[in-house]
Amino acid sequence: MPHLHRQEDEKFFLNTRGQREALPSIRDSPTKQLSVVVPSYNEEKRLPVMMDEALGYLEERQKQDPTFTYEVIVVDDGSKDETSKVAFKYCQKYGSDKVRVITLVKNRGKGGAIRMGVFSSRGRKILMADADGATEFPDIEKLEKGLNELQPWPDQMAIACGSRAHLEKESVAQRSYFRTLLMYGFHFLVWFLCVKGIRDTQCGFKLLTREAASRTFSSLHIERWAFDVELLYIAQFFKIPIAEIAVNWTEIEGSKLVPFWSWLQMGKDLLFIRLRYLTGAWRLEQTRKVN
Repeated sequence: MPHLHRQEDEKFFLNTRGQREALPSIRDSPTKQLSVVVPSYNEEKRLPVMMDEALGYLEERQKQDPTFTYEVIVVDDGSKDETSKVAFKYCQKYGSDKVRVITLVKNRGKGGAIRMGVFSSRGRKILMADADGATEFPDIEKLEKGLNELQPWPDQMAIACGSRAHLEKESVAQRSYFRTLLMYGFHFLVWFLCVKGIRDTQCGFKLLTREAASRTFSSLHIERWAFDVELLYIAQFFKIPIAEIAVNWTEIEGSKLVPFWSWLQMGKDLLFIRLRYLTGAWRLEQTRKVN
């Protein structure tokens, strides 16, 4: 089992008065309907657009339905810019019960940042959402509908994955031949080595029940870009039902992915995932229960 190590400063968040408060645990009973986890690395410029859209939607939804409760957790993944300060302004505006900022001491990678946020969340359902705002936030309703259609959920576990697969033809037309080749090569490796039946494993818009998030992230080893693949590999092993839902997506400038080297790293991670589980270096216990 992977061990999650937290630095002392990563066990706390700052409230609106700038005082430290202990973060909750995924093992605690949920006290919110929805947690939104936003991994952020050097996102001082792109984060405000995403936060404005997300919080605008969530506040309006709460006005329409006063029983709806939420929190947004921004996880600053060891940024070198003012990401934490930018995020904390939203905490001051909306209150630390609704917006919390976790600042990691050093960069862990997107998967590691999301896991820290998930393990500090209070929601019955947990949404992963990228800081660039590439996916239209109101599309969460599509994921919720897809999640509900999977009921009954075994052991209260289910996952709805946002998908850009329906946009593939358009993206191929806009990409270079080399990048298109890399994309298809990666998709083949995902299908061949790890995950069957999911066309787009990499979309950063995913909704999980609390139980599914606890089960999958507790077993997660990969902390960088290919973590989505291992997450879904784990989910399929535990027979957690997964829905793939088309979402509205726009490419936003400022991506941290360097085409060739990032794809190469992800390809290496896919082989690593497969070999580790195949040789028994990493194991998943079917009978293991979520506490």
